[in-house]
Parts: sequence; C-alpha cells; structure tokens
Amino acid sequence: MKRRDIFKGAALAATMALAAPAVAQDKQTIGVAIPSATHGFMGGLNWHAQAAIDRLKETYPNLDFVLSTAGDAGKMVNDIEDMVATRNIDALVVLPFESEPLTAPVQAVADQGIWVTVVDRGLSQEGIEDLYVAGDNPGFGRAAGEYFAENLQEGDNIVVLRGIPTTLDNERVEAFQAAIEGSGINVLDMQHGNWNRDDAFNVMQDFLSKYDDIDAVWASDDDMAVGVLEAIDQAGRNDEMWVVGGAGMKEIIKRIMDGDPMLPVNVTYPPAQIATAIELTALGLVSPTPVSGRFIIGSQLVTPENAEQFYFPDSPF
Repeated sequence: MKRRDIFKGAALAATMALAAPAVAQDKQTIGVAIPSATHGFMGGLNWHAQAAIDRLKETYPNLDFVLSTAGDAGKMVNDIEDMVATRNIDALVVLPFESEPLTAPVQAVADQGIWVTVVDRGLSQEGIEDLYVAGDNPGFGRAAGEYFAENLQEGDNIVVLRGIPTTLDNERVEAFQAAIEGSGINVLDMQHGNWNRDDAFNVMQDFLSKYDDIDAVWASDDDMAVGVLEAIDQAGRNDEMWVVGGAGMKEIIKRIMDGDPMLPVNVTYPPAQIATAIELTALGLVSPTPVSGRFIIGSQLVTPENAEQFYFPDSPF
C-alpha cells in the first residue's frame, strides 16, 4: 500500500526518533536515485547515502531499499521508471541530475501516489515533491561573506570563483555580495569555475596573471579550492593570500584542523544531506510521524576550533 497520505503533516520530527524500534508492518521499499560520484562532493554524497541505507536496514527490517546512481539525466529517468515498474517502490528520494529533464518523470511518480522527497537541486515545477531537503544556499554565501568582511580591511582585494550558472549559484553569490557590502573590500574579478578543479585552476591562473595584489579568494567550493591552491602554489604566491572554499572536503577540513594559514575557515554544505532525506523518508514510512515540508540544513562556519566535528576520514570527500 502506498503511504503518500500517511506522510502528510505540518512539521518535521527529530531524526533521533529513528533509533526507536520499528512497528510491525508489511515490507516497504524506498527508491533512492542520485548522480554518480563524478566529483568530490558527489562521491561524499554517494558514501553517505549507502551508509544511511545500511543503518536503516538494521534499524527497520521491514524496510527495503533500491539505490541507483546515474551519470546523466537520461539514465536517472530510466532508473526511476524501473524502480516503479519492477520494485513497486513506496517512496522515492531523488537528487535530480538536472532539474528540467527530471521534472515530468518525478511528477509521474507522484501521480501514482508514491511519496516523493527531492534533495538539493529542485525540480523546475514547484509543488511536486512532498518533502524537500537541501543545504542553505543563501546562508552558505552569507557565512563566507561575513568572514571576509570581518577579517579583511577596507581597500583589500579579493577574487571570486562561481560555480555552474544556476539558481543555486546565484543565491550563494548574491548573499556573499550582500554580506560584504559597505566593507570597502574590492572585488577585482568574478568568473565561473563550474565546481571543477581544472576549470578553477585555469581561472585562478588568469586572475594571478592579471592582478598583482590579491588578499583573499572566495573559491565557494572545495573542489574549486583545490584547483585555486595549485595555481597559487605554481605561481609562488602562497604568502600573499588565503582561500575559502566550501562543502567540507576532508582534506580541506584536515588542513583547517592543522592551522593552515592559507585555509583559515570553510563553510558547510554537507553531502550528508542525502542521509537526512533518506532517514526522514524512512521515518514517515514506519510511523505516523509527519515529515512533509521543507528541511533546510543551515550552513556553519568551520574553524580550527570546531573542525574536528566536521571531519569524516572514511568518506571519499
């Protein structure tokens, strides 16, 4: 029996309720469709998805899971259609590879009375999903911007690397700009690094060749920060500037723990948000707990003092 209506409610319950024993019920299946581990963040997301599934299988023997990973939107659509046709899923947790191509297929799932949880990248049409789980993109940019405003002086120069041109990236950059407004910080340049190490390396090489005086870099992503740091190192300008990335890559977090002056802080955008989505979806299946709505995971500033709590050495990210 589909459980879409049972999920409906006004509030989200604390996820620690998952530790309670599951009530006796028929076997139910949750489908999880996510992008494959094409870069660091997605590698971490895949790891946290599998870890959550393993935990929940132990806690709730009456729950079953089918996990698929896709390297493009077409495969993800096929995976979801197969979950519905052959596995008779009761709920779907999906992080869309791309918003537009996944909207109609996910709508078709919802139209069959199957619960839908969307993670991170929203669909192109509002109101399809029952639960939306994501990081706080404006908060991500705001936290970084506030650190820059507090730790740079009027007249200091920065450069900015943006991600892929998306609404998500716009939200981050607009919040960052609002946070530094009035600080007197000069934004020398702002280019898209596409959340890619190689692209970020090339963009930063260009910045370094154009500007003799750079005090700090907002890389806005840890994969891009790796490329930025390599470009700075090759140019021999390590002592001139510091870099702030984001999302909590373990190598970056470890360097913050160790007090690396080039990486003073980080901003969280946890790949573990997929675990939150899966666990809340499971909670709705095994109990009458209301879990519909929006669950936004706040961004936190990672410093040398608190970095240890954000360090996951076993994660690929």
